[in-house]
Amino acid sequence: MSVQVRIPSQLRQVTQGESLIEMDPATVGGIIMELENRNPGIAERLLEDGELRRFINIYVDGDDIRFADGLATEVSDGSEVSIVPAVAGG
Repeated sequence: MSVQVRIPSQLRQVTQGESLIEMDPATVGGIIMELENRNPGIAERLLEDGELRRFINIYVDGDDIRFADGLATEVSDGSEVSIVPAVAGG
């Protein structure tokens, strides 16, 4: 199983500039843990007290995980996961 994870520019310093990472975990929480294994320090930018930070949004195939099962949201082969930090301004 292969899932594509899109990394926003604000986090690419932690991923050595990678904007798209392929991996094969079964849930969004598994994706975050795999990202942390590959790029130590990224989980603390995404999670707070084991939950998704307030200003971080994660989408699986365009659907916000907050309206699904949160970090337990399942991903399937070919899914696209996007990490989108909220940006202030106008």
